[in-house]
Amino acid sequence: MRTGLGGSMDEDRLSAVLGRAGSGDADAYAELFREFHPRVLALCRYLLGSSEDAEDAASEVFSRLQRSMKTYDVALPFPKWLMSVTSHHCVDLLRRRKVQQRIFDAPDERTPEAVSAERSPLEELVSVEQQNAVRKAIAALPERSRLPLVLRYYNELSYDEIAATLSLSRANVATLIFRAKQELRDALGRTEKMFKSPELAKSQKGMP
Repeated sequence: MRTGLGGSMDEDRLSAVLGRAGSGDADAYAELFREFHPRVLALCRYLLGSSEDAEDAASEVFSRLQRSMKTYDVALPFPKWLMSVTSHHCVDLLRRRKVQQRIFDAPDERTPEAVSAERSPLEELVSVEQQNAVRKAIAALPERSRLPLVLRYYNELSYDEIAATLSLSRANVATLIFRAKQELRDALGRTEKMFKSPELAKSQKGMP
């Protein structure tokens, strides 16, 4: 069975590599880097909103990995633990940027109305464009919305875990995630309308 969050390494091999890493084997850490660096880098990019900062942050996560491994509980799936270490590191970086107030301000009490999430079938080309649109829409979210959304759906943390990570109440986490999803739906709805435009329909008819 694959690890699910990495690439080619199955669970048996991962267990063996972690055993070697626990003994300080440098080659084992190199294998972990090759396997999980893309995932760590992507999470850093989502959380920090900057490719350059993400590169630095991902590098720092792996440079500290040998020390961090001392806190690793083998009862936990390693990929999820590593993503948790990564998210905590990124949150610490954001706090050091002195934007904590802007990120963690509690939202006002008004609740936006629900927006339909219905999606129409699209051609393969359009599907690729939508994936790009999702990434761009997430990157464009305010940091206080992007953080809990990414931690929930990318890092698969529970609301309670997100609340503990961001020093927020569970209710505030729920509200921020709800709003972030509404913003994404609005942005993606505008994108879908563009994909349904007559001009795009004409161009698709000419596709092989």
